[in-house]
Amino acid sequence: MAEIQLKHMYKKFEDGVTAVKDFNLEIKDKEFVIFVGPSGCGKSTTLRMIAGLETISDGELIIDGKRMNEVPSCDRDMAMVFQNYALYHHMSVYDNIAYSMKLKRVPKAEIKKKVGEVAEKLGLSEVLDRKPKELSGGQKQRVAMGRAIVRNPKVFLMDEPLSNLDAKLRNQMRAEISSLYQESDSTFIYVTHDQVEAMTLGTKIVVLKDGEIQQVATPKELYEHPDNLFVAGFIGMPPMNIFDGACVPVNGVLHIRVGKALLPLPAQMAEKLRRGDYINQDLMVGVRAEDIKLATDGQLESRVEVYEMLGDYAYLYLTYAGQKVCVRVSANTDVRRGDTIRITFDMEKIHLFDKYRKHRI
Repeated sequence: MAEIQLKHMYKKFEDGVTAVKDFNLEIKDKEFVIFVGPSGCGKSTTLRMIAGLETISDGELIIDGKRMNEVPSCDRDMAMVFQNYALYHHMSVYDNIAYSMKLKRVPKAEIKKKVGEVAEKLGLSEVLDRKPKELSGGQKQRVAMGRAIVRNPKVFLMDEPLSNLDAKLRNQMRAEISSLYQESDSTFIYVTHDQVEAMTLGTKIVVLKDGEIQQVATPKELYEHPDNLFVAGFIGMPPMNIFDGACVPVNGVLHIRVGKALLPLPAQMAEKLRRGDYINQDLMVGVRAEDIKLATDGQLESRVEVYEMLGDYAYLYLTYAGQKVCVRVSANTDVRRGDTIRITFDMEKIHLFDKYRKHRI
């Protein structure tokens, strides 16, 4: 069991910087939780407080009902995988993986058996005698993972473990981490700035900005129902298109005005705006690239500035009402750079945000 509670946790450094502010989160046993956000948002600092590598300035860390603030890192039954691997360069791969077991005076036969099993699982059996300097980046990361796996911890902590790898290796290692999670009985907490890692690995994602939680949700919920403009613009690749807009009535029907276009709102969305007193008010309109459609009668007209073909689909980049716009289309669509096109929105899938408070309407 490893149920973790972070209660009103703060991290304040001596220079006056508050890196983490009033952090409240419950992590259930065997969850795979991702901390994601831009550089400097506090995600790694929070992970290090959980690990015991940073002191907690205020608040509490509770694991399985026990306060852990003052418990040394070595007594928290956690294993951490670092971004820079943190291997012992004078030791062989075998000794790096076996190190924690040797400290605990595990019998040599058991160490050999466990290292062998882990090495086979991670594809390291042929390099057990090598030193870290003789390994590729992917192999080094596997050794770091193997060192964590043999400890059989209640909690795996991973701090951007794939950021130093090339794209192909990241994909491969991501699959291996996912497999490790499925096969283990541990709770995983994983820090990344990479949305693909966050969306594909996590059962729950915590989006951070400036040391504060912006939203906690499943990947699907984050993508389809972002709580605010920051989450909407951060989650998703390419980012959500965001337009200045306004809610205006036309012949008794509420429309969204974007540039010169007037787009009628679905009844349920219109009712939300009426209840929120947004009629004749400015707001922000968010639309995903795949929810913008080419249409001969579309009210939004612009010229394609960039065409990117990516296999069976393509991205069109254009400008409308002073806003850069990305549209996803089939690669078979007969559109190229320089063409003037008309587009419209799938109005059932647009996202509306309060312009000043930045939250979802």
